[in-house]
Amino acid sequence: MLSTRLGISFLLLFAALGGCDDATDDAAKYDDERDACVARINAFRDTLDLPPLERWRDGERCADDEAKADSKTKRAHSAFGSCGERAQNECPGWGSLEQVISGCLQMMWDEGPGEPYSEHGHFLNMSNTSYTSVACGFHVTDDGAVWAVQNFK
Repeated sequence: MLSTRLGISFLLLFAALGGCDDATDDAAKYDDERDACVARINAFRDTLDLPPLERWRDGERCADDEAKADSKTKRAHSAFGSCGERAQNECPGWGSLEQVISGCLQMMWDEGPGEPYSEHGHFLNMSNTSYTSVACGFHVTDDGAVWAVQNFK
């Protein structure tokens, strides 16, 4: 009984000292970037008087996992659909989190409306009024490349 108490006490102390990953910290790891991502997409939508998208918080960890999986396959959209999203935009292998928000999202918006979908799909996803929420997921590889997905639902 004493050894069990000591073991539990050790585990609690180990966790309190940061010896194990805290799921809450992991979920909040990219919180500022997620806010910035959603705000940037909504700023673009606002230029067309479109309603803002809600931040799809429940989909963010899964979006992170998709970004990580895609970084491993080195193929954008290879994990698409595993989070229940209806559409996805992706920024594969960018130089920084800031570049994703400022550069990649801008580049996708600049595709503008039109056909074919293959040339305008990112803009069409960002401006689609049937989507009500977006989850922004991020993964930074060991060599510093940033993979980011925006899942629309």
